[in-house]
Formats: sequence, structure tokens, C-alpha cells
Amino acid sequence: MLFEYYSQNPILFTLLCLLSVSVLIQLIYYWGIFARVAFFRLKNDYIRKDEPVSVIICARDEYYNLQENLPLFLQQDYTNYEVVVVNHASEDDSQYLLEDLSKIYPHLKIVNLPADLNFFTGKKFPLSIGIKSARHDICVFTDADCQPRSNDWLRKMASNFTFGTEIVLGYGAYKHEKGLLNRFIRFDTLRIAMQYMGFALAGFPYMGVGRNLAYRKSLFYRHNGFISHYRIRTGDDDLFINKAATGKNTRVEIRKESHTVSKPKTAFRLWIRQKRRHLTSGIHYKFRHRFLLALNGISQFIFYSLVIFLLVIWYQPYIVIGLAALRIISQLFVIQRIMRRFTEKGFLFMVPFFELFLLILTPVLVMTNSFYKPPKWR
Repeated sequence: MLFEYYSQNPILFTLLCLLSVSVLIQLIYYWGIFARVAFFRLKNDYIRKDEPVSVIICARDEYYNLQENLPLFLQQDYTNYEVVVVNHASEDDSQYLLEDLSKIYPHLKIVNLPADLNFFTGKKFPLSIGIKSARHDICVFTDADCQPRSNDWLRKMASNFTFGTEIVLGYGAYKHEKGLLNRFIRFDTLRIAMQYMGFALAGFPYMGVGRNLAYRKSLFYRHNGFISHYRIRTGDDDLFINKAATGKNTRVEIRKESHTVSKPKTAFRLWIRQKRRHLTSGIHYKFRHRFLLALNGISQFIFYSLVIFLLVIWYQPYIVIGLAALRIISQLFVIQRIMRRFTEKGFLFMVPFFELFLLILTPVLVMTNSFYKPPKWR
């Protein structure tokens, strides 16, 4: 039977075989890596007592975000912690707000930086100062536009620092709002978390997000901070984790109480600008991580391209439909479980369309970055 198909049209048969290989690769990713997040089981070795922790937030002209969100971090149900806010060259009234809050919350520590340092770009210099100013070894990082999903956020993140743990990867969600753009942004955020957490659980941690991330101050100094990539505009979170994380020193935290939530972009052009900035650091990952991520993306592209092409010319449609159904059903099943873990909803059946759109858009943004540099962290 196979020889008959091949003899009739060897080129189309070869394309069908290539489609089968792409589906197999995708099934390996979904069931071998991403399903680790979907079916993650909590361990029983969490630390029960409150280890001393420093929460570090960098802010630049973030008066209204600090006014809304900072008290939620200062009111965590945790007995031994400080919140370090690095006020980086703000031109608004952030300093006065922080001074007023420090009178109410004695565990708020303010670090004012009046200007940039020329050879450091973006957020890395103020973040380094925040880490240096922290009193405690365990540092938990978030952004001024984020808020914790619960007052148990800090305890959930810090409880992962068992013996040998130096990095904890958390989930930074975006608020649920109306509109297609909001669903697309939340899908992209979930997709990224599914990848970096799945790879970490498989023993290949490669990144984290600064909206919800923790690591030891001693680890930061042992790896000389951001020195190896200080000329790169971005990467204060993912490039450092890519360098310092191992399969043994990294854990993930997915409990819903541990999530942070921030406001998503409300215009597509603003999200594009943000996405371009995030894409600049990926080319600097370790080769094995770039290979694994590229293999996933290439197999996705081959899958969609060949399914569309072979169905258009109606070549072995039942085989093509069967392969497509196997991959998409597996994808939706795993993602549905992950969405429940991360309290996401409203876009499950849009996933294949969102994924196809990203496959087209991402190479365009990467090429755009090669001609026009994305903006710095403001």
C-alpha cells in the first residue's frame, strides 16, 4: 500500500511523511514536556516557616501603579520580609508616595536612583542596585504594574527554597478583559509559561519572567550578575536564568495563590512594541535551548503548512485529517488542563488560530529587530 502511494506521486508521499514526522515531534513536546505542567503534582518538601525574604521592585514613573499595587505587596501574610523599591530616575511624584508609605510600612525600603548609568541599558542597573540593597539572600522579583493574586503570594514563592533550590519560576498572568486582543495576549503568556515551566520540569530550565521570579542573592553574585550580557537591552530575567539555572537548582511554582496579575496592553501596536523587546534576548540563549525551541517552532510551521497544502490539493485527505486531529486534540487537551491550573479561560478553541498567527508574526518581528532596535525599558 505504501509503495503504491509512493509510486503514484513520490513528492506528495514524501510531504505526507514529513507531516507525520512533524506531528510526532509535536506529540513529544506536548506529552513529554508541556504535560508536565498540566499534570504537575505538588511535592511535600515545601518549607513551612517564614524564611527571611527581600521583595524587589524597580519602578520608573510608576506613581499610579505603585499607589494601587504596592500596598498589596506590603500586606502579605508573611512575618519576616522587606520590600525594596528602586525608584529609577522618576520624574513624577513616586518619591513622595514612597516616603508616605514608608511611614505606614516600616518594612518598605526605598532606593532612589536619580539618573541612568551609561554602560548599563534598561532595567539591569537599577535591578542590580536593588539586589545589592537587599538584606536577605532570598530575593523575589516583580514589577510595579503587577499585583499579587493573594496575600499568600510571598509564602507560596518562598516555600520552594528547600535545600539546593536557588531559583523559583512563577507565573505572571494578565487581567481578564473583553476583546480579542486580551485573549490573544493571555494565550501568548500561557504559551510562554507552558514552555519555560515544562522545560524546567523536564530538567532544562532556560528562562523566567521578571513579573514573578525568585532567586538567591548569592547565586546572583556567584554568576557576576548581569555582567556577561549588560550590553543587551533586555534579559534582566530570562538571560540571567538561562545562564544560572540547572535541572537541580530550579523549581516551578504554579499554585494560583502564587500568581501575579498585571494589566495587559490595550492596543495591538503597544503589544507589538513589547513583544519586539522580549524577542531580542532569545538569540542569546544557550545553543541547546535555542535548538529545542526552534525545533518546536519549525515542527509547528511544517504541520500547519502541510496540512493546509495537502488538504487544498486533496491528497490522502483522511490520513491528513487524522494526523491533524491527533495533534490538535492532544494540544487542546493539554492546554485545557494548563489553563485550569493558571485560572485562564475564554480562548481554548482559538488556540490553533492564535498559534498560526504567532508563527507568521514572530519571524517578521525578529527581522524587524535586525533593522530597528526595540525601545529600552522606560
